[in-house]
Amino acid sequence: MSKHASFLGFQGEISGYVAGMQPEIVQLIDMALREDIGSGDVTSEYFVPSERQARAYMLVKETGVVAGLEVAELVFKTVDPELEVRMMSEDGARVAAGTRVMEIRGSARSLLTAERTALNFAQRLSGVASKTQLFVEACEGTDAVVLDTRKTTPGWRLLEKMAVSKGGGGNHRMGLYDRAMVKDNHLVAESGGLQAGIDRLKKEKPEVEVELEADTLDQVDAFLKLQGVDYILLDNMSNESLRQAVAMRGADGPKLEASGGVNLSTIGEIAKTGVDFISVGAVTHSAVALDMSLEFVD
Repeated sequence: MSKHASFLGFQGEISGYVAGMQPEIVQLIDMALREDIGSGDVTSEYFVPSERQARAYMLVKETGVVAGLEVAELVFKTVDPELEVRMMSEDGARVAAGTRVMEIRGSARSLLTAERTALNFAQRLSGVASKTQLFVEACEGTDAVVLDTRKTTPGWRLLEKMAVSKGGGGNHRMGLYDRAMVKDNHLVAESGGLQAGIDRLKKEKPEVEVELEADTLDQVDAFLKLQGVDYILLDNMSNESLRQAVAMRGADGPKLEASGGVNLSTIGEIAKTGVDFISVGAVTHSAVALDMSLEFVD
């Protein structure tokens, strides 16, 4: 049996639905299996003998970073707690095409019923991890950290952000609740002054960090004069403006995050400006699934 993994909140060995697992993940696996199995796997029921045992390997068909293997294991165990799963790799590992990353033994019917759902999770999350690593590699030699955003697949945020971390990236805020991020639309709607809002938030929710979005260096200058600002988001600024913002901030000011116009051809030069973070929505919203399959053997 597989031991617990802290990110998914396991509290014991895997056997069907795990007590203490984060409910969002339980619900997501349950929904995925229900939409695929429906009233039953008629192919396996009518064409595979109930007593037939099988062995299969999860195979990576292209080079990349694997993620979501523990989720795939949970899918197999949810379909049939008697299936035996042996991990042959781990989330975050870079593997070559042809690598076997998991072995599953047990009822052939159960293996076939769980196959597609398990692969869907592993392929999607491995695609996110692989794309993240490309952006991280492009920043090598700098101190810039690649961050994800809230541009995630609805319902998959916890898993996709886990996959980003497995690819070497960092996680931005999880949602609207764990960081105040004042953007241009908020500035249009707000009244009473930024400092008053920051002060009120820090008094009532001191654990919540504050980030302000700046479109110009004049805004950066104004934001640097405020108290309680943890981050400044530098939105769609040129590299020269990013360098100037870093110089204005000095050694002790808020952390600086670059955003907008970030792709694999631009991120390296952005990282060299000295910003602390670079947020990249593409690591989740544009990730392509890593090609994987389930290989049955005699």
